[in-house]
Amino acid sequence: MDWLHSLFFGSGIAHAVLTFSLVITLGIILGKIKICGVSLGITWILFVGIALGHCGMTVPYEIRHFVQEFGLILFVFTIGLQVGPGFFSSFKQGGMRLVACSTAIVLLGVVTAYIIHLLTGTPIPTMVGILSGAVTNTPGLGAAQQAYTDAAGIQDPTIALGYAVAYPLGVVGIILSLIFIRYALRIRFEKEDEELAQLQNEHKLAEKLSVELSNQIIDGQTIEHIRQLINRQFVISRIRRDEEILMAEGDSRVKIGDRLWIICHSEDVEAILAFLGQRIEMTDEDWGNNTPNARLVSRRILITKSSINGKKFSDLRLRTKYGITITRVNRNGFDLIPYQGLELQVGDRVMVVGPEKSVSRVAEVLGNSLKKLDHPNLITIFIGIALGVLLGSIPLLNVPQPVKLGLAGGPLIVALLIGRFGTHFHLVTYTTMSANLMLREMGIALFLAAVGIGAGDGFIEAICDGGYRWIGYGFLITVLPILVVALVARLWLKMNYYTLMGMIAGATTDPPALAYANATAGNDMPAVGYSTVYPVVMFLRVLTAQIFILFAL
Repeated sequence: MDWLHSLFFGSGIAHAVLTFSLVITLGIILGKIKICGVSLGITWILFVGIALGHCGMTVPYEIRHFVQEFGLILFVFTIGLQVGPGFFSSFKQGGMRLVACSTAIVLLGVVTAYIIHLLTGTPIPTMVGILSGAVTNTPGLGAAQQAYTDAAGIQDPTIALGYAVAYPLGVVGIILSLIFIRYALRIRFEKEDEELAQLQNEHKLAEKLSVELSNQIIDGQTIEHIRQLINRQFVISRIRRDEEILMAEGDSRVKIGDRLWIICHSEDVEAILAFLGQRIEMTDEDWGNNTPNARLVSRRILITKSSINGKKFSDLRLRTKYGITITRVNRNGFDLIPYQGLELQVGDRVMVVGPEKSVSRVAEVLGNSLKKLDHPNLITIFIGIALGVLLGSIPLLNVPQPVKLGLAGGPLIVALLIGRFGTHFHLVTYTTMSANLMLREMGIALFLAAVGIGAGDGFIEAICDGGYRWIGYGFLITVLPILVVALVARLWLKMNYYTLMGMIAGATTDPPALAYANATAGNDMPAVGYSTVYPVVMFLRVLTAQIFILFAL
């Protein structure tokens, strides 16, 4: 039976694979348990890892460290790739407020840790470890350890022990804070959904508008001439003259009494109405193909050909070649106004209007094959990870050791950039939601298992030897800054709860809290909030941990 003992308590590859599999499996099973309707979900993987690690099912450091870092890279990279297209626009919609709030959480955490040091006499290196564990920030721990070793010439094991002791309750404390905020402020998800819907409508990128032409000045003018006169970005899709529906071309001439179907930005509606005429009520069916003289069809076509990725409408010349009109481009649930300079991406859905044969030919040009989207584009993922590791390894400051974005911050920033600008380099950034979620959940599960297994060895001994006080210190460092900033963000800044959860998860660099927030919200708002603040917070966590260590020397 030596083989069985070696399998469970050895040090080989088979033992490592078995240990990680058991930890993740048991953690997921326990995560389905709910107490008072609340479940910690996959956070249980961390606690199972601690338990098995304490019982002797450890994994060699090199293997565990690789799995931990690679799992975290997968998690943050897939998040960045998903929210990249909306990340930069989020700064225009309150992103700077999120960064300011998350910075306040970081600084309040440091202040709280320093006050505890003054009141209890706990050494600063230990407090830095507790601080890193309380905010679940592994790069901060590594930076603190390296700074202390290089400056003092020796290692301080209490840094890692403080981290290990504070980390589990740090994870729980962040999630409990989110739950406490929800009930203390009497937040109702129905109201949050309504406010979120209103916000999305305010920033909606395209609106359909039916107008009856009454301006004598433009009677008989071409649509292209009208566009130049109004100087706004809009598309006239169709013209209804008497009972006939016509496709609108650039050289089509309009007459008084014509009814125009216009796609425009919501903020341009008033200007367009003032120039053309009065708004009338017509449904999509009224503009459809059910009238006797209708000659047009409209079809939503999916872009699936990689050769189209990154090309502009002006490059394709679809209207000139096929006599069709593209009225809307739907990307990640948002309708975009089509214009000649708009770059198309694989996964976009375009609304095409025109003769049936022409529309069918355009569908062949663009792809329109759902099956092709099921094929994973792995080259983009691994190029992105490689560039992210390179970026995360570049020294940014020296205080006294080089400050780096690390193996989480670098890949996240690259993923955001690829998600937004990847088409400029002909990179296919589209991944199906199921594929994205699979990689994301796999990454966070491996990360939690590795951290738990590593914290299990010596965990109980540290607590019994006085380290139990560190749990309380860590809990205060976790909870107090979150609650103070959350009250300000919610009551004064009127921040949506879904975004608030993501901001808090990002400010504490806590993937389990983000996973909980995503599951609770059921939308991508927490992920956007998380990614908006994460790069800045990661840099601040590493920087403050190293500066804090200097006070001990």
